Amino acid sequence: MEKWAIKYFRFIVVRMGMCLFFTAFYNGDYPAMKFLKITLRNVLFVTLRNDIKWQRKEVKAMSKKYTTGEIAKLCDVTVRTVQYYDTRNILVPSELSEGGRRLYSDDDLKRMRIICFLREAGIPISSIESLLHDEHPEKVIGVLLEQQEKILREELSERQKKMNMIEDIRRGLKDVVQFSVESIGDIATIMKSKQKLRKIHLTMLLTGIPVMILQWGSIILWIAKGIWQPFILWVAVAIPYAIWVSKYYFKNVAYICPECHKVFKPRLKEAFWANHKPTLRKLTCTGCGHKGWCVETCAEEVKQNG
Repeated sequence: MEKWAIKYFRFIVVRMGMCLFFTAFYNGDYPAMKFLKITLRNVLFVTLRNDIKWQRKEVKAMSKKYTTGEIAKLCDVTVRTVQYYDTRNILVPSELSEGGRRLYSDDDLKRMRIICFLREAGIPISSIESLLHDEHPEKVIGVLLEQQEKILREELSERQKKMNMIEDIRRGLKDVVQFSVESIGDIATIMKSKQKLRKIHLTMLLTGIPVMILQWGSIILWIAKGIWQPFILWVAVAIPYAIWVSKYYFKNVAYICPECHKVFKPRLKEAFWANHKPTLRKLTCTGCGHKGWCVETCAEEVKQNG
Protein backbone atom coordinates (compact mmCIF):
# COMPACT_ATOMS: atom_id res chain seq x y z
CA MET A 1 0.00 0.00 0.00
CA GLU A 2 1.24 3.49 -0.88
CA LYS A 3 2.22 5.90 1.87
CA TRP A 4 -0.51 8.43 1.03
CA ALA A 5 -3.16 5.71 1.12
CA ILE A 6 -2.05 4.59 4.59
CA LYS A 7 -2.25 8.16 5.91
CA TYR A 8 -5.70 8.69 4.34
CA PHE A 9 -6.98 5.38 5.76
CA ARG A 10 -5.66 6.32 9.23
CA PHE A 11 -7.33 9.75 9.00
CA ILE A 12 -10.75 8.26 8.04
CA VAL A 13 -10.61 5.48 10.64
CA VAL A 14 -9.57 7.84 13.46
CA ARG A 15 -12.31 10.37 12.59
CA MET A 16 -15.03 7.70 12.42
CA GLY A 17 -13.72 6.03 15.56
CA MET A 18 -13.77 9.31 17.49
CA CYS A 19 -17.35 10.00 16.39
CA LEU A 20 -18.49 6.51 17.44
CA PHE A 21 -16.53 6.82 20.73
CA PHE A 22 -18.24 10.08 21.73
CA THR A 23 -21.64 8.69 20.61
CA ALA A 24 -21.14 5.63 22.85
CA PHE A 25 -19.97 7.91 25.69
CA TYR A 26 -23.09 10.05 25.30
CA ASN A 27 -25.33 6.97 25.37
CA GLY A 28 -23.40 5.42 28.27
CA ASP A 29 -22.43 2.33 26.24
CA TYR A 30 -19.17 1.53 28.07
CA PRO A 31 -18.50 -1.87 26.38
CA ALA A 32 -18.68 -0.15 22.99
CA MET A 33 -16.35 2.58 24.27
CA LYS A 34 -13.81 -0.04 25.38
CA PHE A 35 -14.00 -1.85 22.05
CA LEU A 36 -13.54 1.39 20.08
CA LYS A 37 -10.60 2.39 22.29
CA ILE A 38 -8.79 -0.91 21.61
CA THR A 39 -9.60 -0.73 17.89
CA LEU A 40 -8.28 2.84 17.55
CA ARG A 41 -5.11 1.96 19.45
CA ASN A 42 -4.41 -1.01 17.15
CA VAL A 43 -5.11 1.02 14.02
CA LEU A 44 -2.79 3.80 15.16
CA PHE A 45 -0.07 1.28 16.12
CA VAL A 46 -0.16 -0.47 12.73
CA THR A 47 -0.24 2.74 10.68
CA LEU A 48 2.51 4.40 12.71
CA ARG A 49 4.70 1.31 12.37
CA ASN A 50 4.24 1.48 8.60
CA ASP A 51 5.15 5.18 8.73
CA ILE A 52 8.42 4.34 10.49
CA LYS A 53 9.21 1.71 7.86
CA TRP A 54 8.58 4.22 5.07
CA GLN A 55 10.78 6.82 6.80
CA ARG A 56 13.59 4.29 7.10
CA LYS A 57 13.29 3.45 3.42
CA GLU A 58 13.38 7.15 2.54
CA VAL A 59 16.50 7.74 4.67
CA LYS A 60 18.18 4.74 3.06
CA ALA A 61 17.18 5.97 -0.38
CA MET A 62 18.47 9.48 0.42
CA SER A 63 21.88 8.09 1.51
CA LYS A 64 24.02 8.43 -1.62
CA LYS A 65 26.15 5.54 -2.79
CA TYR A 66 29.46 6.00 -4.57
CA THR A 67 31.16 3.68 -7.00
CA THR A 68 34.90 3.06 -6.85
CA GLY A 69 35.50 5.55 -9.67
CA GLU A 70 33.36 8.25 -8.03
CA ILE A 71 35.03 7.98 -4.62
CA ALA A 72 38.46 7.98 -6.31
CA LYS A 73 37.58 11.18 -8.20
CA LEU A 74 36.23 12.90 -5.06
CA CYS A 75 39.41 12.09 -3.12
CA ASP A 76 41.77 12.80 -6.05
CA VAL A 77 43.30 9.32 -6.09
CA THR A 78 43.34 6.48 -8.61
CA VAL A 79 40.82 3.65 -8.75
CA ARG A 80 43.68 1.23 -8.12
CA THR A 81 44.43 3.06 -4.84
CA VAL A 82 40.84 2.63 -3.62
CA GLN A 83 40.92 -1.05 -4.53
CA TYR A 84 44.26 -1.43 -2.73
CA TYR A 85 42.79 0.08 0.45
CA ASP A 86 39.99 -2.45 0.18
CA THR A 87 42.48 -5.33 0.04
CA ARG A 88 44.26 -3.85 3.11
CA ASN A 89 40.89 -3.83 4.92
CA ILE A 90 41.05 -0.13 5.75
CA LEU A 91 38.28 0.98 3.35
CA VAL A 92 35.75 -1.81 2.89
CA PRO A 93 32.68 -0.91 0.76
CA SER A 94 29.44 -0.73 2.73
CA GLU A 95 27.63 -2.91 0.17
CA LEU A 96 27.87 -4.59 -3.21
CA SER A 97 25.47 -4.04 -6.09
CA GLU A 98 23.63 -6.89 -7.80
CA GLY A 99 26.35 -6.90 -10.44
CA GLY A 100 29.09 -7.19 -7.78
CA ARG A 101 30.24 -3.56 -7.98
CA ARG A 102 31.62 -1.94 -4.81
CA LEU A 103 29.36 0.77 -3.38
CA TYR A 104 30.55 3.25 -0.76
CA SER A 105 28.46 5.36 1.63
CA ASP A 106 29.00 8.90 2.92
CA ASP A 107 30.74 7.45 5.99
CA ASP A 108 33.08 5.53 3.68
CA LEU A 109 33.82 8.77 1.83
CA LYS A 110 34.70 10.51 5.13
CA ARG A 111 36.94 7.59 6.07
CA MET A 112 38.67 7.75 2.69
CA ARG A 113 39.35 11.48 3.12
CA ILE A 114 40.89 10.80 6.55
CA ILE A 115 43.15 8.13 5.00
CA CYS A 116 44.21 10.54 2.22
CA PHE A 117 44.94 13.27 4.77
CA LEU A 118 47.17 10.95 6.81
CA ARG A 119 48.94 9.76 3.65
CA GLU A 120 49.64 13.38 2.67
CA ALA A 121 51.26 13.80 6.11
CA GLY A 122 53.58 10.94 5.12
CA ILE A 123 52.20 8.33 7.53
CA PRO A 124 52.64 4.78 6.14
CA ILE A 125 49.67 2.60 5.22
CA SER A 126 50.57 0.02 7.88
CA SER A 127 50.43 2.72 10.58
CA ILE A 128 47.11 4.05 9.26
CA GLU A 129 45.73 0.51 9.33
CA SER A 130 46.75 0.14 12.99
CA LEU A 131 45.24 3.54 13.80
CA LEU A 132 41.86 2.82 12.20
CA HIS A 133 41.52 -0.57 13.90
CA ASP A 134 42.75 0.49 17.35
CA GLU A 135 40.34 0.92 20.26
CA HIS A 136 42.11 4.11 21.37
CA PRO A 137 43.07 5.97 18.16
CA GLU A 138 43.73 9.22 20.07
CA LYS A 139 46.77 7.58 21.71
CA VAL A 140 48.04 5.99 18.52
CA ILE A 141 47.84 9.19 16.45
CA GLY A 142 50.07 11.00 18.96
CA VAL A 143 52.81 8.37 18.65
CA LEU A 144 52.49 8.29 14.84
CA LEU A 145 52.82 12.07 14.57
CA GLU A 146 55.92 12.07 16.80
CA GLN A 147 57.55 9.38 14.66
CA GLN A 148 56.64 11.16 11.44
CA GLU A 149 57.96 14.47 12.78
CA LYS A 150 61.27 12.78 13.65
CA ILE A 151 61.54 11.24 10.17
CA LEU A 152 60.75 14.56 8.46
CA ARG A 153 63.31 16.41 10.58
CA GLU A 154 65.96 13.87 9.60
CA GLU A 155 65.01 14.28 5.93
CA LEU A 156 65.21 18.07 6.29
CA SER A 157 68.65 17.73 7.87
CA GLU A 158 69.83 15.53 4.98
CA ARG A 159 68.41 17.95 2.43
CA GLN A 160 70.10 20.87 4.19
CA LYS A 161 73.43 19.01 3.99
CA LYS A 162 72.91 18.55 0.26
CA MET A 163 72.01 22.24 -0.11
CA ASN A 164 75.22 23.19 1.71
CA MET A 165 77.16 20.83 -0.57
CA ILE A 166 75.68 22.49 -3.66
CA GLU A 167 76.59 25.93 -2.29
CA ASP A 168 80.16 24.73 -1.62
CA ILE A 169 80.41 23.41 -5.18
CA ARG A 170 79.21 26.77 -6.55
CA ARG A 171 81.78 28.62 -4.44
CA GLY A 172 84.47 26.14 -5.52
CA LEU A 173 83.65 26.70 -9.18
CA LYS A 174 84.33 30.43 -8.78
CA ASP A 175 87.94 29.64 -7.82
CA VAL A 176 88.47 27.38 -10.84
CA VAL A 177 90.30 29.25 -13.58
CA GLN A 178 89.87 26.62 -16.31
CA PHE A 179 86.98 24.23 -15.71
CA SER A 180 87.18 20.54 -16.63
CA VAL A 181 85.64 17.29 -15.40
CA GLU A 182 88.68 16.81 -13.13
CA SER A 183 87.79 20.15 -11.48
CA ILE A 184 84.78 18.46 -9.90
CA GLY A 185 87.14 15.99 -8.23
CA ASP A 186 89.22 18.91 -6.94
CA ILE A 187 86.11 20.51 -5.42
CA ALA A 188 85.17 17.19 -3.80
CA THR A 189 88.66 16.97 -2.26
CA ILE A 190 88.38 20.52 -0.91
CA MET A 191 84.93 19.88 0.57
CA LYS A 192 86.12 16.66 2.22
CA SER A 193 89.01 18.46 3.92
CA LYS A 194 86.99 21.55 4.82
CA GLN A 195 86.31 20.47 8.41
CA LYS A 196 89.96 19.56 9.02
CA LEU A 197 91.11 22.91 7.65
CA ARG A 198 88.74 24.67 10.02
CA LYS A 199 90.37 22.86 12.96
CA ILE A 200 93.82 23.95 11.73
CA HIS A 201 92.71 27.59 11.41
CA LEU A 202 90.99 27.46 14.82
CA THR A 203 94.16 26.12 16.47
CA MET A 204 96.17 28.94 14.93
CA LEU A 205 93.62 31.52 16.07
CA LEU A 206 93.39 30.28 19.68
CA THR A 207 97.16 30.06 20.10
CA GLY A 208 97.60 33.50 18.53
CA ILE A 209 95.17 35.32 20.84
CA PRO A 210 97.53 35.35 23.92
CA VAL A 211 100.41 36.57 21.73
CA MET A 212 98.21 39.34 20.29
CA ILE A 213 97.05 40.41 23.79
CA LEU A 214 100.68 40.55 24.94
CA GLN A 215 101.57 42.61 21.87
CA TRP A 216 98.92 45.31 22.36
CA GLY A 217 99.38 45.36 26.12
CA SER A 218 103.11 45.94 25.79
CA ILE A 219 102.61 48.69 23.19
CA ILE A 220 100.09 50.50 25.40
CA LEU A 221 102.38 50.29 28.44
CA TRP A 222 105.31 51.61 26.39
CA ILE A 223 103.29 54.57 25.03
CA ALA A 224 101.34 55.41 28.21
CA LYS A 225 103.94 54.82 30.91
CA GLY A 226 107.21 54.36 29.08
CA ILE A 227 107.65 50.79 30.24
CA TRP A 228 109.34 49.02 27.29
CA GLN A 229 110.35 45.72 28.94
CA PRO A 230 107.00 43.94 28.18
CA PHE A 231 107.48 44.79 24.48
CA ILE A 232 110.90 43.07 24.51
CA LEU A 233 109.18 40.06 26.15
CA TRP A 234 106.56 40.04 23.35
CA VAL A 235 109.30 40.07 20.67
CA ALA A 236 111.00 37.14 22.44
CA VAL A 237 107.69 35.22 22.37
CA ALA A 238 106.43 36.33 18.95
CA ILE A 239 109.45 35.20 16.91
CA PRO A 240 109.39 31.56 18.12
CA TYR A 241 105.60 31.55 17.85
CA ALA A 242 105.74 32.79 14.25
CA ILE A 243 108.23 30.06 13.36
CA TRP A 244 106.13 27.38 15.08
CA VAL A 245 102.79 28.47 13.62
CA SER A 246 104.25 28.68 10.09
CA LYS A 247 105.68 25.17 10.33
CA TYR A 248 102.42 23.88 11.84
CA TYR A 249 100.33 25.46 9.09
CA PHE A 250 102.40 24.35 6.11
CA LYS A 251 102.84 20.88 7.63
CA ASN A 252 99.07 20.37 7.75
CA VAL A 253 98.03 21.92 4.43
CA ALA A 254 98.62 21.02 0.80
CA TYR A 255 97.57 22.53 -2.53
CA ILE A 256 95.75 21.35 -5.64
CA CYS A 257 97.21 22.23 -9.03
CA PRO A 258 94.48 23.53 -11.41
CA GLU A 259 96.43 22.21 -14.42
CA CYS A 260 97.25 18.57 -13.59
CA HIS A 261 94.89 18.33 -10.52
CA LYS A 262 97.65 16.85 -8.40
CA VAL A 263 97.63 17.43 -4.63
CA PHE A 264 101.16 18.53 -3.69
CA LYS A 265 103.15 20.10 -0.85
CA PRO A 266 105.27 23.09 -1.88
CA ARG A 267 108.66 24.02 -0.43
CA LEU A 268 108.32 25.89 2.88
CA LYS A 269 110.28 28.92 1.68
CA GLU A 270 108.22 29.28 -1.51
CA ALA A 271 104.90 28.82 0.32
CA PHE A 272 105.84 31.30 3.04
CA TRP A 273 106.72 34.16 0.65
CA ALA A 274 104.12 33.36 -2.04
CA ASN A 275 101.32 35.76 -2.88
CA HIS A 276 98.11 34.38 -1.37
CA LYS A 277 94.38 34.77 -0.72
CA PRO A 278 92.23 33.11 2.01
CA THR A 279 92.02 29.77 0.13
CA LEU A 280 94.48 30.29 -2.74
CA ARG A 281 98.27 30.59 -3.01
CA LYS A 282 100.43 31.31 -6.06
CA LEU A 283 102.74 28.29 -6.24
CA THR A 284 104.70 26.12 -8.67
CA CYS A 285 103.26 22.59 -9.00
CA THR A 286 105.79 19.87 -8.19
CA GLY A 287 104.09 17.56 -10.69
CA CYS A 288 103.70 19.51 -13.94
CA GLY A 289 105.62 22.70 -13.18
CA HIS A 290 102.58 24.94 -13.66
CA LYS A 291 102.86 28.23 -11.79
CA GLY A 292 99.61 29.85 -10.74
CA TRP A 293 96.88 30.00 -8.16
CA CYS A 294 96.56 26.67 -6.32
CA VAL A 295 93.69 25.76 -4.00
CA GLU A 296 94.30 25.00 -0.33
CA THR A 297 93.36 21.56 1.03
CA CYS A 298 94.34 19.24 3.89
CA ALA A 299 97.79 17.59 3.82
CA GLU A 300 96.22 14.16 4.43
CA GLU A 301 95.02 14.21 0.82
CA VAL A 302 98.69 13.98 -0.31
CA LYS A 303 99.07 10.67 1.59
CA GLN A 304 95.80 9.30 0.20
CA ASN A 305 96.66 10.26 -3.39
CA GLY A 306 100.24 9.02 -2.91
